Amino acid sequence: MAGSATATAGTIPAAPAHADERMDPKKLIAFFAMVLGMFMSILDIQIVSASLAEIQAGLSAGSDEIGWVQTSYLIAEVIMIPLSGTLARIISTRYLFAISAAGFTMASALAATATNIDQMIVYRVIQGFIGGGMIPSVFAAAFTIFPPSKRSIVSPIIGLIATLAPTIGPTVGGYLSHAFSWHWLFLVNIIPGIIVTIVTWNFIDFDKPELSLFKKFDWWGLISMGVFLGGLEYVLEEGNSNDWFNDSYITIAAVASGAAAIVFFYRAFTVDFPVVDLKAFANRNFSFGSVFSFVMGIGLYGLTYIYPVYLGRIRGYDSLMIGETMFVSGLAMFLTAPIAGRLSTKMDLRLMMVIGFVSFAAGTFIMMHLTADWDFYELFIPQILRGFGLMMCMVPINNIALGTMPPSRIRGASGLFNLTRNLGGAVGLAVINTVLTNRQDVHYERLRENMDWGNPAAIDQMNNMAANFNTYGMDGASVAIKQMVGLATKQAIILSFSDVFLILTALFLAMILGVAMIKKPAPQGGGGGGGH
Repeated sequence: MAGSATATAGTIPAAPAHADERMDPKKLIAFFAMVLGMFMSILDIQIVSASLAEIQAGLSAGSDEIGWVQTSYLIAEVIMIPLSGTLARIISTRYLFAISAAGFTMASALAATATNIDQMIVYRVIQGFIGGGMIPSVFAAAFTIFPPSKRSIVSPIIGLIATLAPTIGPTVGGYLSHAFSWHWLFLVNIIPGIIVTIVTWNFIDFDKPELSLFKKFDWWGLISMGVFLGGLEYVLEEGNSNDWFNDSYITIAAVASGAAAIVFFYRAFTVDFPVVDLKAFANRNFSFGSVFSFVMGIGLYGLTYIYPVYLGRIRGYDSLMIGETMFVSGLAMFLTAPIAGRLSTKMDLRLMMVIGFVSFAAGTFIMMHLTADWDFYELFIPQILRGFGLMMCMVPINNIALGTMPPSRIRGASGLFNLTRNLGGAVGLAVINTVLTNRQDVHYERLRENMDWGNPAAIDQMNNMAANFNTYGMDGASVAIKQMVGLATKQAIILSFSDVFLILTALFLAMILGVAMIKKPAPQGGGGGGGH
């Protein structure tokens, strides 16, 4: 199943038009420490995805509870991401990032000490909420301290980190839980977290706090935003497993989210200092870039989820084997990043996006022909196409969305932009799970219709199986029927996977048409990479 700062117009200093090409080493050190912090925060979304069974056993949790190890983190993070821009403006990037890094590190240590599922959920909420403050700050910092001439280098770096982290999350998590224990999924954050905290506290000096704004802080806007986004994330994450609106909690969450959304949007457009600045959407390229970011969230988190589901349920892979297989996409992204950065200075960014979406669609088209026998080598090319497509889309989308924003709005815009990718991932996972469930039932009914006493092939198959089991002194007929049901169920699951890949293929091809609706941007853009 899954598995990326917003504020009113801030006063971020703009990079001079002819900025000195020499970068202040102090700012470079601070920036790369921030990138490491962002990597840890995004990685922790997916690092537990391949190891939930180990965590469940260690905490003696129920199968209906263990999913909250991931869901609680996502809900908390999706609230903090748009809020962090306002907080950065009030207390400054230095204080926000250093406090976020320190809090994230402590919450990681607490998660490793959890002895039951309730403790784990509380610690994951703290971890996700505080960690979410590190993500958008990196994008704002990229625009603040790097001259435009350097952004073709910076953009792929941030884009790579932001997309690579959730992609290799299952790999890293699978290795750690297999080689050591599930506790190391969280302990691994402690040393890097301490380093990031110390470096950012001592080296960040991009902006100054505006503490006077705290008096204008819109508390009702914050509360309504928390209920709106938290409720929405809960509905999307838990809806399919709880039978959507037939579940009272899902219904309550949906109603609360809808009511809070009305309050939130009303205050966002009426108060002097809203908790989220939505005026960034007045920029046409930013609006279209956010739509593309939403779709990329579906591709990033949806495919990061569906591959492990197939490998676990159909192929019987453990967490380490899933991680080793998924690593192909991450390697493809890593190798494509410098190519995408180079092309972004020489090619129409819209053409890059078309190439990326075509690559994405080609990979999912191949996966439409999935069978129960597909293994590492059959998944190799689709994963390469996915990794290549992600990076070819990521750099131009971010440059198109953020490259035309005035510096004063970058903090707010980067948070909204990251939020769209997170929400895209949440919506994508909800749709994928719903399609898998519903289409599996449909395919099973169709297969069962053909496995009746009037089908000679089915009768021969069952008789052969029954005879084989009879030789072992078993009740061949009953065992054969169970085996046939199992085969039909497995094939129904495979066909439902094919349906999901068909939908994703159509979606990515449709995005090619959307590219024609955006204005031609300058070849040299400056956005940061995607959020998660």
